[in-house]
Amino acid sequence: MKIAVGIIGLLLGILVLMQSCAVTAGSGLMNDSATGAAASIGMLVGLVFAIAGAFSFALPLVGAIMFFVAGLLAFMASTQGNFGDITIWGYIAMVLAIMGFFTWRSAKRKKNQPTV
Repeated sequence: MKIAVGIIGLLLGILVLMQSCAVTAGSGLMNDSATGAAASIGMLVGLVFAIAGAFSFALPLVGAIMFFVAGLLAFMASTQGNFGDITIWGYIAMVLAIMGFFTWRSAKRKKNQPTV
């Protein structure tokens, strides 16, 4: 499951980053500084998503923590401006954080099982 979390995290990170760049450009054209600030945080969320996806392959607990941080950043950005999609990315980040945690826990349990 850690491979799935890693690939999903990398792909969604790129998607969030591209969407946030587009929203930043659009808010710059419309002189909407609040949405621009939320989209700037969205770019950071996309970057953290991609880094968390990369960590999920070898260190699932670190990836889970970073997905959690990305979710918190997304929820923080959702209170600013008119960028409602960032809330959805926050929920997805929390789901990936939970998946990463359970991946880490199952690998830890499998490692601690006695061999017969």
